[in-house]
Amino acid sequence: MEPTLEQILSFYVICVQVSNLLKTIELTRFDTRTKRIFVLVGETIEVEILDTGERIIR
Repeated sequence: MEPTLEQILSFYVICVQVSNLLKTIELTRFDTRTKRIFVLVGETIEVEILDTGERIIR
């Protein structure tokens, strides 16, 4: 199972935004069970990218 094109584009946008804020990406994971990408920014910001490319920021 591979990420969708929408997820890849959304992941790229997140990476650029995080870089512009001089923050670090601590962890990324593609969950094949739920088909979602998870990104941990710093120690507190969690981003979940759905298969549609929609981002949920916690």
